[in-house]
Amino acid sequence: MKKRQFLHAIAFAAATLAAGSALAQSTPIKFQLDWRFEGPSALFLTPAAKGYFKDAKLDVTIDAGNGSGGAVTRVASGAYDMGFADLAALMEFHANNPDAPNKPIAVMMVYNDTPASVMALKKSGIKTPADLNGKKLGAPVFDAGRRAFPIFSKANNVTGVQWTAMDPPLRETMLARGDVDAITGFTFTSLLNLEARGVKAEDVVVLPYPEFGVKLYGNAIIASPKILKENPAAVKAFLQAFTKGAKDVITNPGAAIADVKARDGIINADLETRRLKLAIDTVINSANARAEGFGQVNGPRLSLMASQVSDAFNTKTRINPDVVWSAAYLPSKAELNILPKK
Repeated sequence: MKKRQFLHAIAFAAATLAAGSALAQSTPIKFQLDWRFEGPSALFLTPAAKGYFKDAKLDVTIDAGNGSGGAVTRVASGAYDMGFADLAALMEFHANNPDAPNKPIAVMMVYNDTPASVMALKKSGIKTPADLNGKKLGAPVFDAGRRAFPIFSKANNVTGVQWTAMDPPLRETMLARGDVDAITGFTFTSLLNLEARGVKAEDVVVLPYPEFGVKLYGNAIIASPKILKENPAAVKAFLQAFTKGAKDVITNPGAAIADVKARDGIINADLETRRLKLAIDTVINSANARAEGFGQVNGPRLSLMASQVSDAFNTKTRINPDVVWSAAYLPSKAELNILPKK
């Protein structure tokens, strides 16, 4: 009898230990960035480096990307649980793949304003959107600014534009040597890339989309329906840890670049610090972001964007804003209050 009781006690202890071990295990999350390891990726790499994800019982793997479209499709395929992508690219995927079984959902807004702009050299004589009429513009075919250019052109009565396509590394080079009159791209990417090619910032004209009637949102954190259904607590924990890290990055961008350097040792730390600061000032801590609240969206503005993207991208079906966005996983308003006043 004592032997049986002893064996039962051993079995109970083993089961208890196993249960405790399971509870202590971290939830793995594969995260896909929209682009290379550059300044803005510190928003994700810093909370990882500081252990904020680990403290939230998450084992987060962060991989570099090659564009928002790729980030959306990789999350949709199930290869990644979450990602970072332009909201317009997510909307387009939903509208063009209405029967897809695993359409990602945006769960936190990070770039409250689109970073897209038109950039030209001052010597071209381009000063306003009206000066773009009949000009030759260049950008990769998948560039967010190029895809959304019909919205920009409609808002500013721009007509007769001719497009030249190129690979991303050639975009700024072609503008610098005069192969095109202007380019579209993310301001904090193309402006600094032009400087790296010997063009002074004061010699560049920047026409930011948000300042010329284009009220599109930019990049958001997206998640697969699978993880939202099976482990919503993990998504909430991720967003809380991310928000904590984002506050650190906004407070001290220079220090955060060390976390990017740890992932890609060949980056220029000074250049990437400037890129990160430019991103913070123009699209993260923007006037719209402070008005709407970090991580959040405005319903009517989201609906307007859905309609504009449907038209500009000529999607197969109309975009339903209610199915591409969910605020259900966001941290509390107090936790989201991380933007310093300007």
